Amino acid sequence: PGKLYLGIDAGTQSTKALVYDANQRAVVGRGAVSYEIIESDVVGRAEQDPAVWVDAMWRACREALADAGGDAASRICGIGVSGQQHGLVALDASYEVIRPAKLWCDTESAEEAAELSKSLPVPIVASFTASKLLWLKRHEAAAWARLAHVALPHDYLNYVLTGELVMEGSDASGIGLLDVGARTWDASAARLVDAELLDKLPPLIGPG
Repeated sequence: PGKLYLGIDAGTQSTKALVYDANQRAVVGRGAVSYEIIESDVVGRAEQDPAVWVDAMWRACREALADAGGDAASRICGIGVSGQQHGLVALDASYEVIRPAKLWCDTESAEEAAELSKSLPVPIVASFTASKLLWLKRHEAAAWARLAHVALPHDYLNYVLTGELVMEGSDASGIGLLDVGARTWDASAARLVDAELLDKLPPLIGPG
């Protein structure tokens, strides 16, 4: 039997999983679980509970492995995770989720995005995570006080899988606080949000 690889994609409307057979160069198992954005009357708000993604990930993976059949689970030799960018997953010191995640399509932070754009090297829009962080600081003081770690949606799923919170450089560019040339966090940009934010951003890694 050939080596199998498990791919997971966490989207805004569903999480999908597939099993890829490297010898056959073919997908041999698929699974998907759909979910909704939390209903809200607040204009511009788009949020989801990260626990929904975790549940969907496990269910989609079980479905994909069952679809692959046989001893597929024991033959998995690598897992890749992708997902929606920009969303803010706010975690406390114990890596517990503080509040529902604000998604890329959440535009409540339009005012903060416009303000940050005046000082950042590259203008940002409300989709970018930096604006959501400043919004959280201004509108939810209790949540901000608990904030210890910042994650994107699939970073959080990677943390659930591995126990380690890191962020890939190209994903980090969607936060709005990355020095793209140096591929490091821009300390001066982070201070525009908060003097202590830099310590709450995850370590950066390369792809792979």
